[in-house]
Amino acid sequence: MRVDSSGSRHLTYCTNIHAADGWDAVFANVRRFAPALKQRFSPSAPFGIGLRLSARDARELLEGDRLAEFRAFLDAGNMYVALINGFPYGAFHGAPVKADVYAPDWRSDARVRYTLDLIEILSRLVPDHVDGGVSTVPLTYKSWMPAKSSDAWSLLTRNIVQVVAVMADLWERNAIVIHLDIEPEPDCLIETTDEFVDFFEKRLLPEGGTLLAAQLGCDVTHARTHLRNHVRMCLDCCHYAVEFEDAAAALRRVKNAGLYIGRIQLSSALRVTFPDDPRRCAAVAERLMRFADATYLHQVIEKRNGALEQYPDLGVALAARPVPAGAEWRIHFHVPLFTAEYEGLGSTQGYVRDVIAHASASNATRHFEIETYTWDVLPAGLKIDLLESIAREYQWVLGVLAGNAE
Repeated sequence: MRVDSSGSRHLTYCTNIHAADGWDAVFANVRRFAPALKQRFSPSAPFGIGLRLSARDARELLEGDRLAEFRAFLDAGNMYVALINGFPYGAFHGAPVKADVYAPDWRSDARVRYTLDLIEILSRLVPDHVDGGVSTVPLTYKSWMPAKSSDAWSLLTRNIVQVVAVMADLWERNAIVIHLDIEPEPDCLIETTDEFVDFFEKRLLPEGGTLLAAQLGCDVTHARTHLRNHVRMCLDCCHYAVEFEDAAAALRRVKNAGLYIGRIQLSSALRVTFPDDPRRCAAVAERLMRFADATYLHQVIEKRNGALEQYPDLGVALAARPVPAGAEWRIHFHVPLFTAEYEGLGSTQGYVRDVIAHASASNATRHFEIETYTWDVLPAGLKIDLLESIAREYQWVLGVLAGNAE
């Protein structure tokens, strides 16, 4: 849905909230939730859906007349898709995911084929005069990268270029703008703004520019323009808060490098400051154990006396040693946006406010996407009806956006 007076800024929610196995289940979720949310928040104007598709979902959607039927459903309901979540390749609910969420990574032909399927789907769904984005993994999990990784970096770059060539052709032939949105995440090959910019400046532009120019039959300058236009950042507020990144500085860093932000995902992380009293400190750690689920990775970054220390998962952090009194933990657990307190634990809700404020002031992106996907693994006391939960997310975000209207 458009959320500014010019109609250029969009808000949606990502359907990775909903468990689904196969396209028919995905479509059933869209039919159940999207029209009800549209009626509440955009009854007389187009309503956007952030579509999450696994590789299986995408293949099935491309079979027969399914994509045409889905487009007809969207058109009839005055709804549209401009964003697709192409991060998890396989199942995302109901079974342990952990680090497998990054596999297959960008060294794999399977990741390329999956992403090309998503680009084909989005090219047939995105409305006229709206850019479309496919989010993706931050190249690979950092510990999977070989120690001597020059060949692996080249393979990653070549595979990204292969996808950009298709998006560039869509633009040249049909004036359709689709971008691949790389999503930095803790413990991944790209986890910070600096690493995103370094990938562009040290790998993608110099090496990829030459490769893309040869594929497109154009000069290197033109090829590098395509790389900047079609490879962008997906700034996930939860991930960036966990990394203790300064929101305003991150947005400036991307802009000053001549790069773009394809979307901003609106999500809060868990935030905990441990008290000085050892017994109270242990009680907080005990409350955190309820969030150490077996499904997702919940990376932790600890800040103490100005120094940062990383842990690959919440359970690992809790088991490492007694929690240092006075330490602050930020935990990669996508908690709901609409409250800052979770049974005695805090969140980075204020960080989301800051990102929205700075992004609105600088016109950093056209797309905001609500991305709280952990409803099914939240402790029981935090679970409420899913439709009402999503509605509360919308209400909170719309209120913040209204406060930052131009």
